[in-house]
Amino acid sequence: MKTIKQIVYFKATPKEMYDWIINPKKHTQFTGAKATNTGKVSGKFTAWDGYIDGTNKKLVPGKEIIQSWRATDWGKDTYSTVTFKFTKDKAGTKMQFIQTGVPDEHYEEIKQGWYDNYWDLLKVQLR
Repeated sequence: MKTIKQIVYFKATPKEMYDWIINPKKHTQFTGAKATNTGKVSGKFTAWDGYIDGTNKKLVPGKEIIQSWRATDWGKDTYSTVTFKFTKDKAGTKMQFIQTGVPDEHYEEIKQGWYDNYWDLLKVQLR
């Protein structure tokens, strides 16, 4: 298992960034694929038309999101942990992202996928 660490800057407030990840309507809007989320700790979520699923472990609005996370092509009981930390920055928000427990064979694809399927799409949405 491997760990992904990324730091990304966005022209939005920490609260707005939190909402783009958690709010299923906003998440669907920027990715173009259906997402669901209860928005509650221990609640379930999906993304990318059900390709991703998991559970919200910790939610601190505008500050932090911790989720169990897996893709459907991983083993049935193989979950990683993703952590999003949002801090105010002079240009908007600094987001620290960590994903632990990524299966070795999916590491490169997932690492690049966060940019291609999340960060770059969010930056376009925030223009």
